[in-house]
Amino acid sequence: MYRIDRNRALVQTTDFFTPIVDDPFAYGQIAAANALSDVYAMGGRPLTALNLMGIPADLVPSHVINTILRGGAAKIKEARCVLLGGHTIRNPEPIYGLAVTGLVSPRRMLTNANACAGDVLV
Repeated sequence: MYRIDRNRALVQTTDFFTPIVDDPFAYGQIAAANALSDVYAMGGRPLTALNLMGIPADLVPSHVINTILRGGAAKIKEARCVLLGGHTIRNPEPIYGLAVTGLVSPRRMLTNANACAGDVLV
């Protein structure tokens, strides 16, 4: 969390993983939803996202890469979040996810410590 002022703070998270389903569009959606959910779990709302992708370009056809990214973009749009870009690298196995920035009230922010105890951060 980065406090902007008394009523607003930025939360940032990064999450990515290898394919867990065979459908590239669904994989993109699942990975994006997982990354976005980290901001929701802190009590915030996602503002912006950056794609993070590692891909063995010689093994994965470009239309599959495109389909993964379209799946992620669909979830980002559904969350009313803005996709600003991202970064892709060559990697021995496919990985996809997002870096997400969100906004939260410092008084309502949930952390692992206070979410387990049921307290609200003041």
